[in-house]
Amino acid sequence: MYNGVILCAAMEYTEVVQNFVLDHKIGLSVAVSVGVVLWGIRRYVKGPRYYGKRRIDGKTVIITGGNTGIGKETAIDLAKRGAKVIIACRDMTRGNNAVGDIKRLSGSTNVSMVQLDLASLKSVRKFAEEIHKTEKRLDILINNAGVMACPYMKTEDGLEMQFGVNHIGHFLLTNLLLDLIKKAAPSRIVNVSSLAHVFTGQLNFDDIAKRERYYNAEEAYTQSKLCNILFTKELASRLSGTGVTTYSLHPGAIDTELGRHWRSKQRLIREPIYFIYSLFTKTPYEGALTNIYCAVDESLDKETGKYYSDCAEKAPSKPALDEGAAKKLWELSEKLVGL
Repeated sequence: MYNGVILCAAMEYTEVVQNFVLDHKIGLSVAVSVGVVLWGIRRYVKGPRYYGKRRIDGKTVIITGGNTGIGKETAIDLAKRGAKVIIACRDMTRGNNAVGDIKRLSGSTNVSMVQLDLASLKSVRKFAEEIHKTEKRLDILINNAGVMACPYMKTEDGLEMQFGVNHIGHFLLTNLLLDLIKKAAPSRIVNVSSLAHVFTGQLNFDDIAKRERYYNAEEAYTQSKLCNILFTKELASRLSGTGVTTYSLHPGAIDTELGRHWRSKQRLIREPIYFIYSLFTKTPYEGALTNIYCAVDESLDKETGKYYSDCAEKAPSKPALDEGAAKKLWELSEKLVGL
């Protein structure tokens, strides 16, 4: 009798479901179709996985901004591959906490941090001095740290913050470490740029350093990301024949701390937009995959000066291919940092 009651209940439930499906078949078809489309968009945005297994035992890696986001995920992966990993970050407390996390998650004890504030050329020089005291070579430098769409601010040296941190700080850092990088050849320099560079035109050399005439946070960010690609291109040319190769990349749309300034403005409007946007973003680990690919993949051993996204070479914008602009940016940068 008990089994009969269960059977009857199951049959009634099945009939209810069938009737519901028949009564709402159009709505359910639309819902399923929308779900499939959204799933497809999400999979496309996330990009391909990187499965390269190359070991880098005994190699030394420096990652700026390695205490959070894609920098931290990159540090964990490269530590797993056997590298000595040094994360460079401004906040000592957060940096030391990140070192503990990276050691725990990678299983490596060969992880450390050195303080670096890219908004201070004095700090950059001090960092380089510390590295020269402790390291005899540098195999991989990943210029990952950055700031995005912040309110108008200046660095310690009077430069517009996004240009100063995203480009100038890394420009000086790279040049001060080049002797160690050349000693480790074949070695690599990886500069994290962004697809955002396509939303700007030629660099505004007249006011790019300070932007005192006019400031738009988004424009300043896109131009700083264009600088990353032009720097990579010119660096590749100047390092030709040394065994040092360079790469710039777009890590993808990622839900990290980088977007905090953009979200803080017009919050009532931007928070809902950001929520929807976050549904289709990569995780920090997924965003780190192109970092890792450019740092270790065997197929890139002989490539240099190119731009990558989703673990594949991509064509950057036309202004990013301007050799004249790349040389002019280098000369301006040398002047600003006193090289």
